[in-house]
Amino acid sequence: MNIAVLAGGTSGEREISLRSGAAVAKALQTKGHVVTLVDPLDGLDLIDTGTDVVFPALHGAGGEDGTIQMELEKRGIAYVGSDSVASALCFDKWAYRDRLRETGLPIAEGEMVNAQSFWRSPLSKKPYVLKPVDGGSTIDTFIVRDPTNADQQKIKEALARYDEMLLEELVEGIEITVGVLGDQALPPVEIIPPEGGEFDYENKYNGKTRELCPAENIGDAAQKKAKSLALRAHAVAGCKDLSRTDIIVRKDGSQVILETNTLPGMTGQSLYPKAAAAAGIGFADLVDRLVAMATV
Repeated sequence: MNIAVLAGGTSGEREISLRSGAAVAKALQTKGHVVTLVDPLDGLDLIDTGTDVVFPALHGAGGEDGTIQMELEKRGIAYVGSDSVASALCFDKWAYRDRLRETGLPIAEGEMVNAQSFWRSPLSKKPYVLKPVDGGSTIDTFIVRDPTNADQQKIKEALARYDEMLLEELVEGIEITVGVLGDQALPPVEIIPPEGGEFDYENKYNGKTRELCPAENIGDAAQKKAKSLALRAHAVAGCKDLSRTDIIVRKDGSQVILETNTLPGMTGQSLYPKAAAAAGIGFADLVDRLVAMATV
């Protein structure tokens, strides 16, 4: 098939997207497809009229927030991944939380805050996570275990960059992420940050975070439960083809959903391809299967 891989874009996650796009394009070429890399920054008119499928390897605003998806829908072009409505829902972490809450899925306590209300919130007085309501790759995300020792200056700077941010309780436990491929939940990946560190932007991409797949520190029952939660979150949000849901497993065995990513990373360090590999699906087969799903 003729496939256009979208990579780059204008978000803060541009560099990760370019890496994802290059990996996807190379893998699809090994499957015999004719592949063109297109940077949305240069305009979607570069997509050839003979393109059979578009593979968005995009992250962040303008890439996975439903904008590109809506434009492709207007043009009647088949593409990999969730439609514009589901993409927009999962990108807006507050709207996503509301949808999960409505259906009884477990989420962390949280609220929207601004530069003034954050400091007054009871949630800011105990261990918390402060993050943009949209975006990804843990950019501008603060994981604070001791509020008395938080970097207040950096937090003030982040709050000044956004009209509002999402403040959530810090749920203690083992962090895992569960990919969904079609109607199949992939093996959970256990995320172990470096000792004394967090799974933040730096540790996500510097190779210091350990990623175990299948997960080693949660039992079979917990893994089965996590897969079920990921499949439910995928369905409730209206996702299609692929997604990756982040979950915390508490010591008491209860689980809390953090968020669902509709266009998970596809780099050599990315968690979604790692989970697929654990399920016996190589990277080239993975992206080829996703292309096939988009044409159904």
